[in-house]
Amino acid sequence: MFRNSYDNDSVTFSPQGRIFQVEYALEAIKQGSAAVGLVSKTHAVLVALKRNAEELGSYQKKIIGIDSHFGIALAGLAPDARVLSNFMRQQAMSSRLLYNRPIAIKRVVDSIAEKAQVNTQHYGRRPYGVGLLVAGVDKAGPHLWEFQPSGMVLEYKGAAIGARSQSARTYLERNFEEFENVDKDELIKHGLQALRDSLAQDKELTSANTSIAVVGVGEDFVLYDGDSVQVWLDKLGETRSSRRRAEEEPATTEATTTETTTETTTEGAAGSSTEGQTGPGGPAGPLDPAGENMDTTE
Repeated sequence: MFRNSYDNDSVTFSPQGRIFQVEYALEAIKQGSAAVGLVSKTHAVLVALKRNAEELGSYQKKIIGIDSHFGIALAGLAPDARVLSNFMRQQAMSSRLLYNRPIAIKRVVDSIAEKAQVNTQHYGRRPYGVGLLVAGVDKAGPHLWEFQPSGMVLEYKGAAIGARSQSARTYLERNFEEFENVDKDELIKHGLQALRDSLAQDKELTSANTSIAVVGVGEDFVLYDGDSVQVWLDKLGETRSSRRRAEEEPATTEATTTETTTETTTEGAAGSSTEGQTGPGGPAGPLDPAGENMDTTE
């Protein structure tokens, strides 16, 4: 897109004070499939919708474990996420080797934020075209952070990134007060419900396109993929998007109404036929040979 040469690099500001390459990186996140994260007092959960380029191709990996106490969910360019995840692994390994303790979640998030922000200060570099949700547990408890290509990081109780993530955010905003005191199973269920709302109308959650990751106080980071996800989908029940259900319900109601109308019409026709055989005095009895009604009452 032509921007009067203000989008040639990531260090030139437009007259309005905008850096267009950062905005392009944010658009790349919106093109990626959705990822949702949420936290309670004891657990942090990531759920993500995987996407395959072709029917014969495999699904793209959406959740990456970094250390035993935290991991990330991505939306956007997977190669950029791989670069950042490798950097985070180096930071986590250095903390264990030097200090013999797991790295604090805020420290590792700040390190990638600084790394991303440097790309907006040097000519010839570009912003990372990926957004991350970082979920983990440290001495302060469970945490959920969102990373953006501009270098901005924010901590959330619930967050969603990727395509159609606004629907997931709406669900999180309506229900976030319940997250704090729920157990692991309920927290995963809330995450799947938020992810379900971000689906396209012709899609539904399956064990093939859904990933779940959980980490808790005293529990290591665990990633569920493939058949292991089906247990959680069975607990969820309805896997179709709310928009698809809303479209199918009127069609079902219309079909039921049509069927009821047909039955009513049939009963009305049968009633008319019976009424045509009824005389002024009531239902007609058997006829005698002369054609007159015979009273069968003794």
